[in-house]
Parts: sequence; C-alpha cells; structure tokens
Amino acid sequence: MIYHSIRFTLKPEVTAVEKTELAATMRELFDRIPAVKARVVGPDFGGKYELGAVLVIEDIAGYAEYMNHPAHLELDRVGLPLVEEFMSSDITDDPDPETGAKIAEVHRSRFANVPDIAELISGLAEYTGSAAPGKHGH
Repeated sequence: MIYHSIRFTLKPEVTAVEKTELAATMRELFDRIPAVKARVVGPDFGGKYELGAVLVIEDIAGYAEYMNHPAHLELDRVGLPLVEEFMSSDITDDPDPETGAKIAEVHRSRFANVPDIAELISGLAEYTGSAAPGKHGH
C-alpha cells in the first residue's frame, strides 16, 4: 500500500468559503478515481499547513493511475492557483527498494507530459516532498 499525503496553505486572498469549497471539490474528485481505495480530506493540525489529504493507493500502478487520472488533473488546475505552499509525502510498505524511484518517475513523467500542471507547480511559493520536480522520493 502507498499512503499519499498532501498538505498545503492557501494564498491570503482565499476566502473561508473558497477553502470549504476546495475541500469539497477535493473529496468529490478523489472519489472519481478508482485507484483511491480510501481518503481523508480536511483541516491540517499540528503544523503550518491549513488543509491536507491522505489517500490510500494499492500499488505503484494505482499511483500512476491516480496521478494521471482526469479528475486529479482537474483538481490540480482548479486547486493549485489557490495554493501558496504545498508538500507531499508517500509512505509505503512495499518491500521493493525501487518504490521511491518509481514514485519519482511517475511525477517526472506527469510533469513532462502535462506542461500546464508543471507550470502551475513552478508558480507556487514552496513545493516540497515526493512530488516535487527534481526530487527522487527519499
């Protein structure tokens, strides 16, 4: 299993209503992706981030399906313009020592093949973690 976690802060001009709507949109779009076996979306406590999500994905094939699913791309296009700082991480019990490299490759391929998403990400004030361009998942 892979537990994919995202945490983020929103730009100061994002209203409370927009924040609530974004969380609802995240839930709706994640629920359209078959590879997402379970998910939680909501306020992020215990750090500098405002909202977060943890998604349960079965394996690296499912991870690639999730990352490239039209609903995920739609979420990126709607949500990233509202985000100021973003971080992601992946925790897995997959014994394959190459899992981190495979996760990094899913992201590298996605950024190469979907340039508008890569451009949105490059515009964020801070973007760290497993999905960050140029990172290798560890």
